[in-house]
Amino acid sequence: MRAKRRRASRAWHGGLFAIVLAALVIQTVLVVQGGTDVNAAEAAGPVGTQERLVRLFSYFTIQSNVLVLLASGLLAARPDRDGRLWRVLHLDALLGIVITGIVFALVLAPLVHPVGVAWAVNAAFHYVSPVAFLLGWLVFGPRGQADGRTAWLAFLWPAAWIAYTFARGARTGWYPYPFLDAAELGWQRAALNTATVLLAAFVLAALAQWADRALTRGRAAART
Repeated sequence: MRAKRRRASRAWHGGLFAIVLAALVIQTVLVVQGGTDVNAAEAAGPVGTQERLVRLFSYFTIQSNVLVLLASGLLAARPDRDGRLWRVLHLDALLGIVITGIVFALVLAPLVHPVGVAWAVNAAFHYVSPVAFLLGWLVFGPRGQADGRTAWLAFLWPAAWIAYTFARGARTGWYPYPFLDAAELGWQRAALNTATVLLAAFVLAALAQWADRALTRGRAAART
């Protein structure tokens, strides 16, 4: 990676790391203090601090942003890193945060109306992080890492999240998103909604592999 491009990548991902870290810290403090959880479509009932924190980190949005935080920090430190675990982490962050942005914009945005500092946190999680991480990948890479094996391994995390979400929901009656609420919608509808999101994720994974190959070829051609 050329020195100028490397510096730009480190600055971009370092800035995103700082934004997501600040949003995560502020959101955690708000939850501990009983304040706004920007992920919640409706106000939580009278639950303790531990349960509020468990719920916070049960959201796909939060887990996706944690992955973006890790991937951005690692890219800021070394933009040309590689390795199987890294590839899975990066693709999980990319697919997870893009799905977060799309689902929020299409389904959840009309249900949440944060104000004050919570508005900024919401913007960081649902707008800045998805757009900035996707643009960072398109512009800076890393290239040639979205291979088929990585894509299949990357789906282990969403599968585990789905299993956890429905198992915990069946036990506690709480689901992180209205479209997954099996108690309210019924298991058939909740499963159909989940399958729709998973299908979208598979399509995005295929698009990521195609785009990665195309951008890799384009960069190689530009060097010749």
